[in-house]
Amino acid sequence: SVTNKKPAQASITKVKQFEGSTSFVRRTQWMLEQLRQVNGIDPNRDSPEFDLLFENAFDQWVANTASEKCTFFQVLHNTCQRYLTDRKPEFINCQSKLMGGNSILHSAADSVTSAVQKASQALNERGERLGRAEEKTEELKNSAQQFAETAHKV
Repeated sequence: SVTNKKPAQASITKVKQFEGSTSFVRRTQWMLEQLRQVNGIDPNRDSPEFDLLFENAFDQWVANTASEKCTFFQVLHNTCQRYLTDRKPEFINCQSKLMGGNSILHSAADSVTSAVQKASQALNERGERLGRAEEKTEELKNSAQQFAETAHKV
């Protein structure tokens, strides 16, 4: 999580969902600056387990799925790049493609950009059609007025 206030403060919060419950309980929280190492354990095997090493703590984590672990790593890596200026954590035993440029986050950003461009284009086209309709309405109004004046004279 990252605060909205300046300067931004980022933290990592471990939550747990107990069986039969729909809510989550906060277990532990660390400031992002305390993170020293992210260990994916085995880059060649899809597993949801990973370890985080903090300044004064070592913690084992399990995501729901290997895919969620990958997404978490990408978000964590990008958050570290954005909010940590001095000492960034080491990412070991992680698939290199997760830390590269072609991440899920970039794909999501590209698709959002594309959707915004399409929506903008649709709005522009609609604006043009409304403009033409407005011009046609004005022409019809003028024709009706001329017709009414002519009818009144007859």
